[in-house]
Amino acid sequence: MATADRTRTFMKDVKRVIIKVGTAVVTRHDGRLALGRLGALCEQVKELNALGYEVIIVTSGAVGVGKQRLKYRKLVNSSFADLQKPQMELDGKACAAVGQSGLMALYDMLFTQLDVSSSQLLVTDSDFENPNFRERLRETVESLLDLKVVPIFNENDAISTRKAPYEDSSGIFWDNDSLAGLLAIELKADLLVLLSDVDGLYNGPSEPQSKIIHTYIKEKHHNEITFGDKSRVGRGGMTAKVKAAFVASNSGTPVVITSRFASQSILRVLQGEKIGTLFHKDASLWEPSKDVSAREMAVSARECSRRLQNLSSDERKKILLDVADALEENEDLIKAENEADVAAAQDAGYEKSLIARLTLKPGKMASLAKSIRTLAHMEDPINQILKRTEVAEDLVLEKTSCPLGVLLIVFESRPDALVQIASLAIRSGNGLLLKGGKEAMRSNTVLHKVITGAIPSNVGEKLIGLVTSRDKIADLLKLDDVIDLAIPRGSNKLVSQIKASTKIPVLGHADGICHVYIDKSADMNMAKRIVMDAKIDYPAACNAMETLLVHKDLIKAPGLEDLLLSLKTEGVTLYGGPVAQELLCIPKADSFHHEYSSMACTIEFVDDVQAAIDHIHRYGSGHTDCIVTTDDKVAETFLRQVDSAAVFYNASTRFSDGARFGLGAEVGISTGRIHARGPVGVEGLLTTRWIMRGSGQVVNGDKDIAYTHKNLPLQ
Repeated sequence: MATADRTRTFMKDVKRVIIKVGTAVVTRHDGRLALGRLGALCEQVKELNALGYEVIIVTSGAVGVGKQRLKYRKLVNSSFADLQKPQMELDGKACAAVGQSGLMALYDMLFTQLDVSSSQLLVTDSDFENPNFRERLRETVESLLDLKVVPIFNENDAISTRKAPYEDSSGIFWDNDSLAGLLAIELKADLLVLLSDVDGLYNGPSEPQSKIIHTYIKEKHHNEITFGDKSRVGRGGMTAKVKAAFVASNSGTPVVITSRFASQSILRVLQGEKIGTLFHKDASLWEPSKDVSAREMAVSARECSRRLQNLSSDERKKILLDVADALEENEDLIKAENEADVAAAQDAGYEKSLIARLTLKPGKMASLAKSIRTLAHMEDPINQILKRTEVAEDLVLEKTSCPLGVLLIVFESRPDALVQIASLAIRSGNGLLLKGGKEAMRSNTVLHKVITGAIPSNVGEKLIGLVTSRDKIADLLKLDDVIDLAIPRGSNKLVSQIKASTKIPVLGHADGICHVYIDKSADMNMAKRIVMDAKIDYPAACNAMETLLVHKDLIKAPGLEDLLLSLKTEGVTLYGGPVAQELLCIPKADSFHHEYSSMACTIEFVDDVQAAIDHIHRYGSGHTDCIVTTDDKVAETFLRQVDSAAVFYNASTRFSDGARFGLGAEVGISTGRIHARGPVGVEGLLTTRWIMRGSGQVVNGDKDIAYTHKNLPLQ
């Protein structure tokens, strides 16, 4: 829904709605029935019915209606002398008994005018003590909803076991607000709407500076709330509504408290508009992090990383296992947030390739959790002794592995990248700052919340910081004294901008222009399998084939014709180089140096393997390139001479991936030549330091020391 607020996108999945109508909605200030408000409510219910919603009403007002009728009857039947006497308060149960029939008659009359059928269900709190009653109630409501009948619930105050309907709050429910909350749980409602005489919950008394709370977060708002007097005619007021909202939302039914006066308020709530106050069990996950400076974030990440390094290998391993468990436990929540991002991206008209990268496909959480567990069980990469040297007698030098420090990762579209990068940072002992694209804001926020929630307090959740402001990136890129490595993952433009804007070392690749070369000796069935996989397995990936090079002797080979037909059948658009465009009668490619990231590729014919190598060096990006051949000599020429980060022989370019390489996960793929190249796993996030163990030696101009420089076995 294009107009939906990001905290209300779940409304698109709502089907069953409970609407609680209070006494203040049903009656006017003088106690008489508010026919206009009730008519407007019934019209909204009719429209909801027509739209396919299942609507259940919980109504108050019987006592108020009965009181008005009994006062009038008493007045008519009283003498002048009787009226001079003190007037006794009318019995609430009698008022309820008299008012119930009148209230339901009014609902029936209004709904009949709108060609909607309604039904009456009177309940007491003692009814719900009987499991059989609850089961029969559910069955009855399901039958009514199947018949498009609107069930209208009310507490049967006339026979309630409570001493005073306005005062006694004992029992399973104690007013119609709490009844609505109970029914939301019993009837598995998707949404509960509590109509009030105010716009929602405010952070203070009725003063100009008070602001409405659109999404209630207990940790943030609990101490801000002050409640006024209870309803002038009903039993609870806002306090009762908030209690009911807590009960229902904590059990999984979202609740919105909104004004009875606002035009079309219920319809607007269901359209996802940000009106009223929302109670949702996952609301705390939507709360943006407290704004802190870029330097504070980076310094905090470094401090937490040092605490992480002080843990034992098993303790760091346990953190990763806890992260994997947390991802699986919160899969439904993560899926919902990701679907909201995808829907928003589609509404905004983003390219299909971006939406493909944005989407967390079924099974993705299980796959990510598996990769994290694999990473956890790998040998601890930190503090490994890489080399031991005896410098002199009793003077030993060790070269050891250690974390880089603080990493800054800027990535676009792919929320799964956040999980991979975070797990690698934890395993390698690094602090981490993440900035994802705005199109994945909800996905990234919930993933960050889930992951940091699994980090123990003796390390600190600030180990991994999520940057939510684009403006903050410029400040972070200036912190070359605190941030040790920047890794941009995204478009050529993004990578180029990062490289041009910082003194921090940058690791990454700008393009993923991957080639498959089919040599004249290739097994064409094998070539077909490899090419089809390299192009259509995941076209948006940076390791997907973008250019197919074919030996000129295969121009008229039946196997090539079959391969090209298969590509077209799968929906791949073919563009040709100067030779292929003419021979195959296909559109001409604008450039050989082009990354489609979609169901399209370039094809060109070359003279031999050397021509293929020259083409790759001229137009490729140094990412991943493949040869398909049965000639081992030709294959070795290709493997030795192609200067790319990954070079394959008879294997799909899609294997160029950290998880598939057995690295557990990858922080990115580097086409640079310094520090790390190809899929970058844990090892690429480490550096080295030197540790020397002596017994009082000094240099003193090298006068009194005999250097041995002898290699020692690793311990």
